[in-house]
Amino acid sequence: MPTPSLDPAANPLFAHDAPARFDLIGAAHVVPAVRALLPRLEAGLADLEQTLVPSWDGLIARMTALTEPLGYAWGVTQHLLGVQNSPALRAAQEAVQSEVVAAFMRVGQSVPLYQGLIALRDGPGAAALDAAQQRILGLAIRGAEHAGVGLSGAARARFQAIEMELAKLGTEFSNHLLDANKAFALDLTTPAEVEGLPASLRAAAAQAAHAADASRPADAERGPWRITLDAPAYIPFMEHSRRADLREALYRAYVTRASSGATDNQPLLTSILALRKEKAALLGFASFAELSLAAKMAPGVSEVEGLFADLRTAALPKARAELAELTALARAQSGDPALELRHWDIAYWAERLREQRYAYTDEELRPYFALPNVLDGLFATAERLFGVRVRAADGEVPVWDPTVRFFRIADAAGRDLAAFYLDPYSRPANKRGGAWMDNALDRKQLAGGGWRLPIAYLVCNQTPPVGDTPSLMTFREVETLFHEFGHGLQHMLTRVPYVEAAGINNVEWDAVELPSQFMENWCYHEPTVYGAGGRPGLARHFLTGAPLPRELFTKLRAARTFRAGSATARQGYLSLLDLELHHRYDPAREDVLAVQQRIARANMVLQPLPEDRFLCGFSHIFAGGYAAGYYSYKWAEVLSADAFGAFEDAGLDDPAAVAATGARFRDTVLALGGSQHPLTVFTAFRGRAPSTAALLRQTGLA
Repeated sequence: MPTPSLDPAANPLFAHDAPARFDLIGAAHVVPAVRALLPRLEAGLADLEQTLVPSWDGLIARMTALTEPLGYAWGVTQHLLGVQNSPALRAAQEAVQSEVVAAFMRVGQSVPLYQGLIALRDGPGAAALDAAQQRILGLAIRGAEHAGVGLSGAARARFQAIEMELAKLGTEFSNHLLDANKAFALDLTTPAEVEGLPASLRAAAAQAAHAADASRPADAERGPWRITLDAPAYIPFMEHSRRADLREALYRAYVTRASSGATDNQPLLTSILALRKEKAALLGFASFAELSLAAKMAPGVSEVEGLFADLRTAALPKARAELAELTALARAQSGDPALELRHWDIAYWAERLREQRYAYTDEELRPYFALPNVLDGLFATAERLFGVRVRAADGEVPVWDPTVRFFRIADAAGRDLAAFYLDPYSRPANKRGGAWMDNALDRKQLAGGGWRLPIAYLVCNQTPPVGDTPSLMTFREVETLFHEFGHGLQHMLTRVPYVEAAGINNVEWDAVELPSQFMENWCYHEPTVYGAGGRPGLARHFLTGAPLPRELFTKLRAARTFRAGSATARQGYLSLLDLELHHRYDPAREDVLAVQQRIARANMVLQPLPEDRFLCGFSHIFAGGYAAGYYSYKWAEVLSADAFGAFEDAGLDDPAAVAATGARFRDTVLALGGSQHPLTVFTAFRGRAPSTAALLRQTGLA
């Protein structure tokens, strides 16, 4: 049955081969777009099932073309939910979410398509496929099996119901967390309440108070001030507020977010875990963790747990010593020889110890890390390492917020390769916290023979500008920007000719953090910080242009392993908690919060408070893509540290060696995307399998 043309002039969500018209797209477009695209997908699927040929063009390319229009419209909708959330957009998304999930399930569970994939794999047409196509075919078969293609009758119906419910609960979890963050504020009105707070935080807090009540002036010195649970406010407040009672109030609010009232996520925890376990059982897996790892680089749960057992052996003794060190400092400076540190004291005294040991503060660094200068240094690093040039292209495409930037990436000859949006600032009212990269458009060969260039979303939540002062970043925010840009580079510098494996598509989840964590290393590289070969560095004073003082940079590098034992222990705790909940958790035997306390006892020095409800805010595993995969950060950290070791071996002070090694990194890790197994890609770059030695050395745990 023929389907009508979907003219982008009628609805901007139909324009799946072009940058999204964010100046036109509104909540009112979502339901009409989806309801128009669904019958087109259904008709196309019926036609493909009847006419498919078990070949690349006759099956896989047609499958991709079939699902892309709806995938694009839904992807833009999900993106806007993260960066421009509104009641109208939520309602529109919720109205059609189950229909979208059902449509993609129908494709994934199509028996004729699955049989066609098997026929292609086992038939004479397989010989005509190159290695990348062979891998894509194998992953498509596995994806269909994990989508429940082998189920029938009641089992298939139940699987479909589970998928729809999980999608609904994930959105609900994320919305609850956003609403809970918005609902809390610590309003301060007296100078005594802001003692110790950096000038940048006082200014931002005064601006937040003014935004909440325009009748109150934005006065950084006299207040009032509003502190929220958003990271740019929460973290520096916990590090610098001299009022332990206020730190305690903020900490308790943070670890109990979304755990009561209308935004209570506690019932969702057990529901999500139970549904995931049931889904895995329907597919023949003993646990959701086993299902998750079947599509990842790590061989299995035991190997992941073995990695963290090794790290725990190295980290816990250091973490205990670090806590004792903080306690001694707090007792000495407070004059209380019996003082015992509580959770809300750790960040404060850790910052005092860091200031004492390395004699610098975040506030001393901020003026040297203004966002415009950091971007100059970041882009110069990309040029030095990978031979690409980044140029501002603001105004060339519409954006969803006036603060969003747009950039293009070109090769050395000036040919455009890709582009990206940068949404850098925190907006607690309508933007979820954290930082992430996502696909706006994938690289794809067009019917006319040219290429649709890849476009990435790079989203951060750093300190916004205040008045005429640009965003002055903490060093951690600088690392985060480099991290997300690393993800973006893998998406944008891909050379894979098939959209199914271009960029980050079909890269195993526990390997996808390799380029992002690899890029963080360059924040400690002297030519990157100060500039080299006529290229700008990233650290210079935003008013005077003076470079970062050398003694500060030396201290910054020395501080890299500061409290590494505690940081590694916490990463192990979260990763193993995620695995435990998705591998062994049985709600009939143990409450989900009791699991958290049990895993913490084995992996943390300072135990969570009894009322801690951190899991209610753990969106990575309950509303993101990291379910039974949070370990991926540390798994990929092994890869990234070892990859950076190749540059160390070649000589970090040798520009030619750095460029040559960077070219090899680009030609393998960044270019090959999901077209080869990540171990094959890593070995092609490094010349051997990965080793943990570089990570242990880098973190001071060797």
